[in-house]
Amino acid sequence: MALKPDRDLARTDVSFFMNEVAERGGVAVLSTGGSGAAMDQSAALVTYAAEPSGKMPLGIVLGDMVNYDLTKRHLDDYKYETQKGGKMALLKQGYVVTNNIEGSTTSLAGKPAYIAHSGNVAQSNIVADDTGGQIVGTFLSNVDEDGYAKVEVNLPRTTA
Repeated sequence: MALKPDRDLARTDVSFFMNEVAERGGVAVLSTGGSGAAMDQSAALVTYAAEPSGKMPLGIVLGDMVNYDLTKRHLDDYKYETQKGGKMALLKQGYVVTNNIEGSTTSLAGKPAYIAHSGNVAQSNIVADDTGGQIVGTFLSNVDEDGYAKVEVNLPRTTA
């Protein structure tokens, strides 16, 4: 799971914490919400949901969430690492080039990008959800030889 440097970060959000190790490039969903603005409330949590059925996608994770012993090693600012339990930067609008793609990867360009299992995106609604699935955005390219595709993100999305 990763992101390539080709990206447009039109709108990001740093309101949420993440209490698990995660790699950049996946879709984070709301785990628990804080109250009010919730800018510094540790109750405002996001996660990579193993089963995102009925969950609200909040954005694409832009940095790695790591769990290091900070007395022996420092965070790598060039990789945009954040210590587990810290604030997570999420892309709400823009595009990224990611390899977090699940299911069929043939002719993706122009198709909706749905949230899938464990932070992935898919070209069809593969999550058992009676709401018709959660659309994260649109695929802007097909998968390249390395397994990456460009995904336009537009969240929150209220209609298909």
